[in-house]
Amino acid sequence: MSETKNYSEQLLVSELKNHNEKAFRSLFDFYYQDIYGYSISILKSKELAEENVQEVFLKVWLHRENLNLAQSFKSYLFTIARNQAFNFLNKAANDELLKEEIFYKSQKSHDQGDYSIREADCKRLKKQAIKQLPPKRKLIFKMSRKHGKTYEEISRELGISVNTVKSQMSKALESMRLFFKGHDGIL
Repeated sequence: MSETKNYSEQLLVSELKNHNEKAFRSLFDFYYQDIYGYSISILKSKELAEENVQEVFLKVWLHRENLNLAQSFKSYLFTIARNQAFNFLNKAANDELLKEEIFYKSQKSHDQGDYSIREADCKRLKKQAIKQLPPKRKLIFKMSRKHGKTYEEISRELGISVNTVKSQMSKALESMRLFFKGHDGIL
């Protein structure tokens, strides 16, 4: 997150602590889609995800005086969304009517639009993961995965050994795996 964005977010959170409704609305508008997409990924229902988002922001509003300016507001929102969704699923597992509605009927309403949100997030994260690779490793990865070149072809074109190509690909994949693991809350 850029320093400017981080500063403006902290300013909005500070204003929210002082009961500023416009600051609350700005934060709601900014994070709504992220929290909604994350909620859908857990609850598998548009209606329940929408309800979860509303509950998240209601909780933020009700406990605004306790907000910690040093803490990431985005992480705070995602933690609330996750906890509420899991609490709801636990409750649903013990309630037969809710269980049927959530685990059976909601699967029917989970359409392609929900998947496209997650797919867009995955593509964005993949680009970020590739972007953070060192230049040579990034080049080797793109030659292999984007252009479909064999390790031998990459070796010849770059004038390096096949073992170096294999090693760099292995390191690139491991680095990306760790990157995705660190961002699994978004997925």
